[in-house]
Amino acid sequence: MDEHVTGLEQIADTFDAVVLDQWGVLHDGDALYPGVLEALERLADAGKTIALLSNSGKRAAPNRDRLAGFGIPVEGMTCIVTSGEVLWDDLANGVVKGFDRLFPVAATPEDAEAWIDGLDGIALADSLSTADAILMMGLPDNAELSSYQGLVDEALARRVPVLCANPDRASPRPGGKLVVAPGALAARYEAAGGRVIWYGKPHARVFEATAEALGNPQHDRILMVGDSLQHDVAGASAAGWRTLFVRDGLHAQSLADKRGGDLDAQIEKLASKDGAPLPDYTIGMLQWASHDARS
Repeated sequence: MDEHVTGLEQIADTFDAVVLDQWGVLHDGDALYPGVLEALERLADAGKTIALLSNSGKRAAPNRDRLAGFGIPVEGMTCIVTSGEVLWDDLANGVVKGFDRLFPVAATPEDAEAWIDGLDGIALADSLSTADAILMMGLPDNAELSSYQGLVDEALARRVPVLCANPDRASPRPGGKLVVAPGALAARYEAAGGRVIWYGKPHARVFEATAEALGNPQHDRILMVGDSLQHDVAGASAAGWRTLFVRDGLHAQSLADKRGGDLDAQIEKLASKDGAPLPDYTIGMLQWASHDARS
């Protein structure tokens, strides 16, 4: 780990493109974090290429709309890449084959219906008994893994593979709350012997797709900004990108009041637990320059 920084301006010379995570970095689902809009404006002024890479099971368009609704200047982003979009593209282009009927696990039925739109030859199944794969793209915020045990048992018995479009195991919400995410359910299925095809960070395909959308710049000149050591930092490091870990996102509670000499030790402990490498840099919250004691 190189250093703890208080603002992006301190490391701006080390990268040409910045790839941003969404939840826990830009917003908490209800509101933008302080400093985000200024950081994006200053990055643009500095001539940096800006992109978004999110472990969202939804496609890129609804995520673009969400960001625009927060007032983020999405027109200034070179690309918005989601794990759900990359999976959709690979199914549409025959990179992933053999799945014609998908049983959706989503936060709402409308999410799955919007996702499948335009995917010729592939339809949603009304029940697992008629499906040849499970599309795991989202969970309601009040979801509990135990309520899906029947689905897990039936899928294991039928050996139905899972297409997981969101590997996150937890997601931050307002007030520091964490909710269970689809990756936790997919991981439980895999641990029980089920087959899971993973799409999203830290898996390589979404990093390849993002680099392609950026025009394949020099990898060590790309900075990944994320709040997950297991997903953002591990995946970007494996891709050869540089990494900035946002401490006040997913791991905010674990790192609370750890601004003293043991901060490095706490981050090292978290990285070891997640089987992740250490980030190149860390920051409290995403901002261009330090304005207060939050960082």
